[in-house]
Amino acid sequence: MRVLLQRVTQASVSIDGREVGRCGRGFLLLFGVKNGDTEEALEWLAEKCLNLRVFEDEEGKMNRSLLDVSGELLVVSQFTLYADTVRGRRPSFIEAAPPDVSKPLYEKFVARLRASGVPVATGEFGADMQVSLVNDGPVTIMLER
Repeated sequence: MRVLLQRVTQASVSIDGREVGRCGRGFLLLFGVKNGDTEEALEWLAEKCLNLRVFEDEEGKMNRSLLDVSGELLVVSQFTLYADTVRGRRPSFIEAAPPDVSKPLYEKFVARLRASGVPVATGEFGADMQVSLVNDGPVTIMLER
């Protein structure tokens, strides 16, 4: 399981020109599932996203978590995080879990994040989405379990 975490001042996701999700200060999380991923990995990633200290404190040091700053989340499913580009010029997505496996894990990940009390917006699983963001820092971190 992979999450590409981007610290943002704002982010949104649209489908066919209609905004379906938006967050303010917090994280845009691009979420990908590979074959064999488990709910244990999902729990670890959710905890990491909520508690990773990448927001500045009064001294300008990255010492505060999303929970500490009352941040928001936008979570977007992203099977292309498992693109294999070693051979040829067209990516292979053979490592990415099929929708019948990845969608329930995506929904459980979102539910786990919401259970923490953090505002969570989402895209639409499997849709062609347009994502806009203002990356703050920029801070972009790949998390994998």
